[in-house]
Amino acid sequence: MATEELIIDPFKNQKLSLLGGHLDENYRLLEKRFGVEINNRANVFQIIGEPLNIKVTVTILQELYDEIENSDQLSNETLHLIVHSGCQQLSEMDEDNQNEVTIAIKKGKIRPRGKNQQIYVENMLSSDVTFGIGPAGTGKTYLAVAAAVDALERQEVRRILLTRPAVEAGEKLGFLPGDINQKVDPYLRPLYDALYEMLGFERVAKLIEKNVIEVAPLAYMRGRTLNEAFIIMDESQNTTVEQMKMFLTRIGFNSRAVVTGDITQVDLPRGKTSGLRQAIDILNNVKGIKFSFFQSGDVVRHPVVQRIVRAYESMEQQPVISK
Repeated sequence: MATEELIIDPFKNQKLSLLGGHLDENYRLLEKRFGVEINNRANVFQIIGEPLNIKVTVTILQELYDEIENSDQLSNETLHLIVHSGCQQLSEMDEDNQNEVTIAIKKGKIRPRGKNQQIYVENMLSSDVTFGIGPAGTGKTYLAVAAAVDALERQEVRRILLTRPAVEAGEKLGFLPGDINQKVDPYLRPLYDALYEMLGFERVAKLIEKNVIEVAPLAYMRGRTLNEAFIIMDESQNTTVEQMKMFLTRIGFNSRAVVTGDITQVDLPRGKTSGLRQAIDILNNVKGIKFSFFQSGDVVRHPVVQRIVRAYESMEQQPVISK
């Protein structure tokens, strides 16, 4: 057992109260999750436990306080995400593997949460084409947008191109008014949300106006060659075999592509083969292409999402009994 002291600075009573939560419930949560003992007087903390557990706990306490400093609040969602990140570090990374790859953008560093996200980021930074495959909430799209923004800010690429197949998730939305961007916008909302968070509304709008960020329906990609671009295709499980081949052959010089998808949520008409499913089979050993696979344990949304994903996985793995 070891002991380490942490002094929270600057010391502010109200913000320290938010850090502890009602009746210090946040400290008790950390003690339970990381097997440590937390004692504090005002802003001086004493953490007792195993060295690695102490190290992670100290980091989490500081991250939580920094969040309160920046936003004057600590939501349950933020608390969960930061604690989940610490749990992933303990279960999947040892003390010798602390030099993790990060994505640096002007608004700060984005750190992968867990081993599979780490592999995913490494693949995006080193490969021409990266596939990110797994359930919802594992950070596939968010990290892809972060890597694209990083490449643009470093001037490694000249533009970002966002695309996805316009397939409705079991619903018939009917006619959508507006120009082509307005028609496709609802389908690309997760990509936009990530861009707004990293670059801000005004800058994203200006970059779209200058065509530095381009929104292109997948059907409109045919015949193009995309040079010096970071290309993201989201929801790729809903591409046909022909569409996937067409997309991958659009990649030009000094370009990178990231393809994200969840093969458990295919919305194609019955009888149509998913282009993503086939790509996994036939491109797995192609040089310059890397695959990253996520599991239910990598979900970084509300804890119930992780449990939902696992429940569906369990059901889908059960054998079908014919009558």
